[in-house]
Amino acid sequence: MDFPYSRLRRWPDVEADNLQAYDATDLLLVDRALSLGVDGREIAVIGDEYGAITLALTDAGLDGVRVHQDLATGRRALARNAAELDLAGFSSHELESSLLAGARLVLLQLPKALAELEEVADAVARWAAPDVVLVAGGRVKHMTIAQNEALGRSFAEVRAERAERKSRLVVASAPRPVPAEPPFPVTARHDGLTLVAHGGAFAGAKLDIGTRVLLDALGLDRSRLGANATESAENTPNRPDVTRSSGVMGGERPSSAPTVVDLGCGTGALAASYALAHPESRVIATDRSAAAVASARATMVANGVDDRVVVTHDDAGSEIDGARADVVLLNPPFHLGSSVHTGAATRLFEAAARILRPGGELFTVYNSSLGYRAELTRLVGATEQLERTPKFTVTRSVRR
Repeated sequence: MDFPYSRLRRWPDVEADNLQAYDATDLLLVDRALSLGVDGREIAVIGDEYGAITLALTDAGLDGVRVHQDLATGRRALARNAAELDLAGFSSHELESSLLAGARLVLLQLPKALAELEEVADAVARWAAPDVVLVAGGRVKHMTIAQNEALGRSFAEVRAERAERKSRLVVASAPRPVPAEPPFPVTARHDGLTLVAHGGAFAGAKLDIGTRVLLDALGLDRSRLGANATESAENTPNRPDVTRSSGVMGGERPSSAPTVVDLGCGTGALAASYALAHPESRVIATDRSAAAVASARATMVANGVDDRVVVTHDDAGSEIDGARADVVLLNPPFHLGSSVHTGAATRLFEAAARILRPGGELFTVYNSSLGYRAELTRLVGATEQLERTPKFTVTRSVRR
């Protein structure tokens, strides 16, 4: 009996008519795995967005399949879809040895970032069985020769197969000897701020342009970090006084130290910068990407603020109590996987509205062409523009 792919849902991720919980690549990977006759306990699945690969294998009778999903939304979708279909027989892991030890077959939905692919390929060559075969798949329009080259750094044999249904499989085998230390995470310094990044973290160890613009608008640019950062930020003209938390647009300063949330924190640049500049604050950094969370935790350690910043793997701050935060910092994504879609940003605006106390402030940076100001006003409250560059806009919204 064919697996009921159509019953799978993306929930709690964004759902829309043009967004499915599976694609042709999932089907090709499942068909290949079933044709090879490998025991389920020797199979690892990486990048299974909503559980289509894992659940199809368990539905076919394979037991003990191990799976790694980067996104918290994917993990929740897998659990929900498994419950809906009454399926079990798999276990979830981080990208570490427990995922890959003894694995003879690894199925991979190709990630968009080459750095993430390089980290995954190294992990498979490092921890899986010596005769492991890595079968990676993707949509043809998103595949490049550079992906084959990345796989070739960890495997002696890399072979691309003929496309089917606009998807293609690439088979890598004969793992090469691995270096003593993994290639990730990587570290970079930016004028007083240290960023640490795993392969799957957005922008890597670079300080992306949008974050730079937001840091500058808040008076938290890297040149002012350190012992005099708070004084410098307070005395910089035309900067919002974030040291006083909310109330910049008419409220009262809270009697206790402000609670600040870096929502969708990535490598933790905003959270670390805020904690360095304002050691009296309570900072929560949260992201739905496991790679981002691991990176942000390492970033906090590198900057000596890990005792003052809590980093959580969560979906849109769902585990943060409502009306708790005084300030939310947000640099939202405008992609869902390989699709341009504003739904991810909308969910984060809604999350900010939920976790901010009345009068609390949301500081957002976004691509100016997206024109989010009206939506921020509708979902959060009165919104004004703080800064605009040719590419980015920074706004401040006060929770109604």
